[in-house]
Amino acid sequence: MVEQSSEEILEGADQYDVAFLVVGDPYGATTHTDLVIRAREKNIEVKAIHNASIINAVGVTGLQLYKFGQVVSLVFYEEGGWTSMENRPTSWYDKIKENRKLGLHTLCLLDIKVKEQSIENLARNRKIYEPPRYMTVSQAAKILLETEEYKKEDAYGPNTLAIGVARVGADSQKIAVGTLEKLVDVDMGPPLHSLIIIGEEKGQQLHELELEYLKHYFV
Repeated sequence: MVEQSSEEILEGADQYDVAFLVVGDPYGATTHTDLVIRAREKNIEVKAIHNASIINAVGVTGLQLYKFGQVVSLVFYEEGGWTSMENRPTSWYDKIKENRKLGLHTLCLLDIKVKEQSIENLARNRKIYEPPRYMTVSQAAKILLETEEYKKEDAYGPNTLAIGVARVGADSQKIAVGTLEKLVDVDMGPPLHSLIIIGEEKGQQLHELELEYLKHYFV
């Protein structure tokens, strides 16, 4: 929505207050930063009210935040027409590989499809939108394993420890710890979901305090 409607969002904002509400922190996405730049170009004053973000809320897993590396995003492939492994965008794979070499955990942000149009409706300029879709931990784990099977660079494997989180901060939040292979079969319930791949350092995947904290959530 932000990419397609930035001008609409800013229209009239130099004359009256316009609020833009987002999930997480307003500066947690580059598209939101771009919106601020566009506002400044129009001499529109911007005030940000910061909010909790999954980037720091993952501390609920007991993992030490300073041991996280680059954050990556996983997307639904079928909507982009990437049906074959050769055509799939996998820049995130190298980032996970780099993180794990440094013993750092990787937070994977999972795709959200809201107010998306089909290619046909987009081409015909019809304001008909597809039902919302939210990537699950199970789907993400499957994408990760399919990509490793294709690349075979040992960035991770079926037995790599990972953590699935859902609805963090809500009363119904859920945390599940297991290998990627096991998380493929885990049902985390309603959205929003995220996945964390554990870093490995000197053969150890977790600090003893992290491991002690996570024992409660193993599947």
